[in-house]
Amino acid sequence: MNATLSSLFENPLPQSIINHEESGMLDLVWQDGRESRLSHGLLRARCKCAACQQQYRQQGTYPDISPSIRLDAIHPVSDQGLNLVFSDGHGRGIYPWAYLHELSFTPKVEATS
Repeated sequence: MNATLSSLFENPLPQSIINHEESGMLDLVWQDGRESRLSHGLLRARCKCAACQQQYRQQGTYPDISPSIRLDAIHPVSDQGLNLVFSDGHGRGIYPWAYLHELSFTPKVEATS
């Protein structure tokens, strides 16, 4: 991997973040110009907090999330990423930029019930 491509994966930063509440999608435009669209359900299902990760390790699958789940709040965590708060009350997960980038550009399994 060349140095430029490697640095994008090590330190991806979005240029813009748009939350579409009605459709339940979070749009990000990255420094390299690529755009990604992540569903609120996918983000909730792939939470990296300790409790969600423990559940994943024990059960081996991601939780089923209602398609009606929405983001209630988005809080920046310094220059590291976002803390996302969901309509089911879950708000412990921090989503680093690199993880959001990974979710954006790797094959996804839709999170629906």
